[in-house]
Amino acid sequence: MRVGPRKAGRAALFAALLALLFGFVTAPPQTTASAASAPSDTTFRNPLNPGPDPYLTHWRGNYYLTTTQGNSIRMWRSPSLGSLLTAEPVTVWTDTDPSRNRNIWAPEFHRFGDRWYLYYTADDGVDEHHRLYVLESEGADPTGPYRFRARLAPPNHADDYAIDPSVFEHDGRLYLAYAGINQYQHNGLNIAPMSNPYTVSGDAVALDADGGCPEVREGPEFLNRNGRTWMTYSTCDTGKPDYQIWMMSLPDGADPLRPGDWTQHDGPVFSRADDRGVFGPGHHSFFRSPDGTEDWIVYHAKTTTTFTYTDRTTRAQRITWNADGSPNLGRPLALGATQDLPSGDPGAGTYWINDDGRASGEGTVTYTGSWNSGTGCAAQCFWGDDHWSDRAGNTATFTFTGTRIALLSVRDTGNGIAALSIDGGPEQRVDFHGAIRVGETLQYLSPRLPYGRHTLRVRVTGEHNAQSGAAFVSVDRAEVYTR
Repeated sequence: MRVGPRKAGRAALFAALLALLFGFVTAPPQTTASAASAPSDTTFRNPLNPGPDPYLTHWRGNYYLTTTQGNSIRMWRSPSLGSLLTAEPVTVWTDTDPSRNRNIWAPEFHRFGDRWYLYYTADDGVDEHHRLYVLESEGADPTGPYRFRARLAPPNHADDYAIDPSVFEHDGRLYLAYAGINQYQHNGLNIAPMSNPYTVSGDAVALDADGGCPEVREGPEFLNRNGRTWMTYSTCDTGKPDYQIWMMSLPDGADPLRPGDWTQHDGPVFSRADDRGVFGPGHHSFFRSPDGTEDWIVYHAKTTTTFTYTDRTTRAQRITWNADGSPNLGRPLALGATQDLPSGDPGAGTYWINDDGRASGEGTVTYTGSWNSGTGCAAQCFWGDDHWSDRAGNTATFTFTGTRIALLSVRDTGNGIAALSIDGGPEQRVDFHGAIRVGETLQYLSPRLPYGRHTLRVRVTGEHNAQSGAAFVSVDRAEVYTR
């Protein structure tokens, strides 16, 4: 896990470990509840999903989530935020039209009348050919089925690059907002009027939005509260650790199509938190708690400062409101921080088992063979510590009571292959290698099991793929599900 190319000798390994121990900040993940005593039915931990560009809403007893999947649109449904990670996806859309069945990004879905409308961007395999599209549900279920409804093309940008569609209502009228070519950026903010959820009724206007960097203004999202429409948007390339969220607002009674009516908020409202191991937080949406009393943000972020479009995971946390009526998005919480569930959430029945044996429920972990342990990964690991080994035959065995277990740990350039088994059954080989080092990654999700006492054994094979420099296997946190 922690070393690059294989090095012979105990001295070389010791030096590599020392470098890593002092190479990361040592603050443990922030929690919003006392993790050691937090009741499992009232708390959860991120990530919610291994994908980027999330959109989430709560509807009639369930959360519904979409993330970017590539060549299809998939949706996850769960009664609790805490069990979204184990929800089975439903494929709600694929397309046979070769002009729009590739690189499907950033789907989001909105309800108008008795139908759901699903907005997304897609191309023919050429990035510059990304255009905006909308689907319409055949009934009242957010998972569909859906039918293709229209391409969304403002007349003045009919043949231009466009991504990240969203819609919002202001003073009873509907508008399309998206990122696309304008006089300010290649990915700049544009707003166009709509006569219904699937028809653009006029030219788009461009907004000259601030962003702390020149290249990107994308992923617009909206809140309407306290007499204003608040538009938040992401800036700086999503591959950068400085990807962040900025904000503009529009008073009720003003015209969204008059750029001068928008007020720019100074500075980012949500950005990297190095002390918590959170980088590139952005491309987000907002949702209400099940009882409607709380506002929440769902967003993607990374645990690495490396410029990369990979390893972006979906996370959620509660937001508040400032005295001046503006939304306060706060600071990103460390991945794995224990949070209270949204108000009215029935609970997922989850608890955690840390690599050092601490647990918030009925569980433990034991090791055979010689394992390294330490706090070098700091905020990238749950409670700031983990175990790792490259010795073939060494095992880590989680004993838990529940119906399912998820294993999260670090991926790294020196990681190898593990063999995992449930209750002594057949082994499944899992590659823990990553092209860049990232923390708190979902490595394995067990099948659903009869409720009861079970074991998950992680065996070090001593093997690694051709791209890896060593055969380390890391153990950090297990998430146990009891329902």
